[in-house]
Amino acid sequence: MSDILRMEGIVKIYPNGVIANKHVDFHVRSGEIHALVGENGAGKSTLMKILFGIEQPTEGKVIYKGDEVHFKNPLEAIGHGLGMVHQHFMLAESMTVAENIVLGVEPTRRGFLDQAGMIARASEIIDKYHFVINPRERIRDLPVGTRQKVEILKALYKGAQVLILDEPTAVLTPQETDELFRELKGLKNQGHTIIFISHKLNEVKELCDRITVMRNGESVGVHDTAAVTREEISNLMVGKAMDWHIEKGLPRLGEPVLKVSGVTIVDDIQRQLVRQVSFTLHAGTILGVVGVEGNGQSELVEAVTGLRKIDQGTILLHGEDIASLSVHDIRAKGMSHIPQDRMERGVAVSSSVEDNLLATFLDDERFIQSGVLKQKAIRSWSEQLIQDYQIKTDSPEVSVKMLSGGNIQKVIVAREFNSTADCVIADQPTRGIDVGAATFIHQKLVQMRDSGAAILLISADLSEVMDISDQLIVMCDGMIVAYFPDASQVTEQELGQYMLGVKKMSEQRIAGCLL
Repeated sequence: MSDILRMEGIVKIYPNGVIANKHVDFHVRSGEIHALVGENGAGKSTLMKILFGIEQPTEGKVIYKGDEVHFKNPLEAIGHGLGMVHQHFMLAESMTVAENIVLGVEPTRRGFLDQAGMIARASEIIDKYHFVINPRERIRDLPVGTRQKVEILKALYKGAQVLILDEPTAVLTPQETDELFRELKGLKNQGHTIIFISHKLNEVKELCDRITVMRNGESVGVHDTAAVTREEISNLMVGKAMDWHIEKGLPRLGEPVLKVSGVTIVDDIQRQLVRQVSFTLHAGTILGVVGVEGNGQSELVEAVTGLRKIDQGTILLHGEDIASLSVHDIRAKGMSHIPQDRMERGVAVSSSVEDNLLATFLDDERFIQSGVLKQKAIRSWSEQLIQDYQIKTDSPEVSVKMLSGGNIQKVIVAREFNSTADCVIADQPTRGIDVGAATFIHQKLVQMRDSGAAILLISADLSEVMDISDQLIVMCDGMIVAYFPDASQVTEQELGQYMLGVKKMSEQRIAGCLL
């Protein structure tokens, strides 16, 4: 197969002097599924932004179908047959599948939107690629896996021959991932080329033909995926042999720390987002919560952390009702929170790394005296956290928005793990970060659990919750539908069935999570 795409000698230097790409070569063959992997901050996202016209290279050239191209914006890239499906969906939830697919190039008739033509065109492309989707359904009524497919169909409708997929399985169940992979292989068989960006190396091994590994802004090798193991890929990403195993002994069940009883949350149009949810989180344990995104987990976390009011039930922290307390007061009583949306709720994007690390310590006597900040103590402390948590930044004074997503996540984790809290709410703590950083965070969570902390872990990554959780609850349609007192006694496939609503435990078995 010949190369459909060649990026040669790509250099990207930002105005602040940060070098994101250093003479990167990236070659993709026509009709292959090519993985792009690397640690957070390795330069993957910048390279793809350059390819898709979001960023302009400082040096280097892009050759597409034999011709050098200079995409000034994504519209030009789309016009040449490139499509990009971002990790966070970009769909209009109130609109139908058909309306989303044709958005921007809608068919018209006599100057008006041609509804019948729109449905016909959407149906045609759905059928062409053998997807099973009703074009008349509204996006807000679709499961996450189907929304992912609509994003892909949007790109295909606009003529994409090369598809860039950024963490496409981040929120999918094993069953939805299997279905997506079958469809991606079908696209490959129809002549499409796919660039697959993922931190899930088992998926890379299963799906991709070749793999390009990036480290510190450079390409460090291209390999036939079948010829390298997951461990070898991981070691190439970090530049040395690593032990990725998490040492985890049996939990030492302590006193109840967080007790949620009969919590119900209703939205503005009286839909029950959370229905009669009850569980107890004990000191010295990690309780995992899994579910397809949009099944009440986010609202439950918001209620527990003080970001949302509940309509019914109680939330007790160390025996005290916190349901009506502010975020500040709940934190003062011993709770820390790694939020799901790191950019919206985890950091102040325009502030420095140091300011973000300090944000929840402004009344700490180590750093403030008589209303005056102790700058030397703050600098020493922030530099130590940057070192301990391996945050890639030139200085504590660098704006946090200049960091990669994974390094922003490390800033949040460093801040939240260094509080005196004994109840940790970790909501998607490793989403979108590399295997090295994820392993580091997992080790920290286990260390905190072993020191007596109570940890509520919410994650869409089933391997993550199964690896480090002691107990598991599954949510579907706002309810707890399964409880496993021993997380090691369940498979990913079985969890997926509960997550999709195919199976449901008896109320008697679920009641065990109250004890």
